Amino acid sequence: MQKIKVLICDDSALMRRSLKKIIESDSSLRVIAAARDGEDSVIKARELQPDVITMDVNMPGMDGITALQIIINESIAPVIMVSSLTQEGAIVTFESIALGAFDYVSKPGGTVSINMESVQQELINKIKAAARPGVIKKLQRKETEKTSETRKRLQKTTGIKKRPPRPNGPGFKAVALGISTGGPKTLFEVLPMLPADLPAPVFVVQHMPGKFITPFAQRINSGCAMTCVEAKAGMTVEPGTIYLGRGGYQMVLYKRTDNKIMIRTPGKPETTFKPSVDITMSSVLEIFGSDTIGVLMTGMGKDGAESMVKITNAGGITIAESDESAIVYGMPREAIERGGARIIVPCWDIAEKIIQAVGE
Repeated sequence: MQKIKVLICDDSALMRRSLKKIIESDSSLRVIAAARDGEDSVIKARELQPDVITMDVNMPGMDGITALQIIINESIAPVIMVSSLTQEGAIVTFESIALGAFDYVSKPGGTVSINMESVQQELINKIKAAARPGVIKKLQRKETEKTSETRKRLQKTTGIKKRPPRPNGPGFKAVALGISTGGPKTLFEVLPMLPADLPAPVFVVQHMPGKFITPFAQRINSGCAMTCVEAKAGMTVEPGTIYLGRGGYQMVLYKRTDNKIMIRTPGKPETTFKPSVDITMSSVLEIFGSDTIGVLMTGMGKDGAESMVKITNAGGITIAESDESAIVYGMPREAIERGGARIIVPCWDIAEKIIQAVGE
């Protein structure tokens, strides 16, 4: 079996050695070269044609963002950004993902991190996912004229009349959306299409370090017609709002005696990812029943697949992203194979399906 060829780019010799050791701890991966800056990485990428590139963000001379743009424009290889775990690092990371980076891995100890072993498995998994055939084309995806027209049309109004309150019910539906690797880029192809007057709350679980959540919520809010907030304990759930789960906490709901729906953010149960898509979806289903709309999109693993089956069996509507657009066809595939997806469409059609589901 041929090994996955990886090019490392970092201006720190210590980081280059650390990354090489981590990557080659997996027998299916091989580091073919290391670059000292963005210009060096572009030259070596063109010459060696690696399968995947890891790219530091802040470097002297040509930085990682500029190198990323050249590498993606020339369709050389998917790029995983290696960024510092700070708010500034988060902003630059989101910019790189918008420009076509596959995903990112955070340096837990700053620009030069001596404890990269803590993200070893995450980095290895993402390299393997990025090396799959067809990924580079999905990363180069641009908004088409058709998508632009759809966005403008959908943003104007839902055309959905608010339903009369059910006895002992909140009087509106709820959307629970789970997403992981490749998520930030894909969310910006879906959430901006939802109109401000959507008569349903949208609960979003994106697997992401806790320090990245606040700037990510702000970025979503600035680019969407709906209001986006970081979900915090004690918030009252309202239609027309996107609630982004806090990193390191679960996002669950409870209903008060006056039928108001509130948010809780407990630290337990312990799950591989916190918040967990399965935990949030199950909580939404418990409150909203058949008025739950489950959406599962790009990501590695199977988080959310079990709850998508529960939502389907309870009479709710379930939407899974198709292989046509999913940057990583893991989580949605799991839901589909288990029978937990009534609707299977590419990401550019998901917003319209959500709006239709809310109006059914």
